[in-house]
Amino acid sequence: MNIRKTWHDYHFESLGFGERLADKVATGMGSWRFIIIQTIIVGVWMALNIVGYIKHWDKYPFILLNLVFSTQAAYAAPIIMMAQNRQSERDRVQAHADYQTNIDSKREIENLQIMLSKIELEKLDAIITTLQEIKAGRTGSV
Repeated sequence: MNIRKTWHDYHFESLGFGERLADKVATGMGSWRFIIIQTIIVGVWMALNIVGYIKHWDKYPFILLNLVFSTQAAYAAPIIMMAQNRQSERDRVQAHADYQTNIDSKREIENLQIMLSKIELEKLDAIITTLQEIKAGRTGSV
């Protein structure tokens, strides 16, 4: 079975390990699953530190938690921007592929129109010839 590769396949194959990892991280951080898990972790963190069943490692106003969020944001922003830049490049490549497909389709349609015009002219010539033969046969037999 011959499976043709698409522009997306070629683009994916051209990505390095770091680029693929950045895409996966950006996809993961932009999901509801991430938001829900992070919300649960923050809720548990705050609850454990407020209630105090365990030693308070991060007392209110949760400065360590703020530091964790700041660190996360410092790394997440560039990773997400890298993924967005690659998405823009993918969009440009796809737009170019779509444009090329449209150009090829236009050429094919133009060629089909030319062929149909030739067929139509040939049929009209054949009809005219047949009508002339019929007319000549009538006038010749009378």
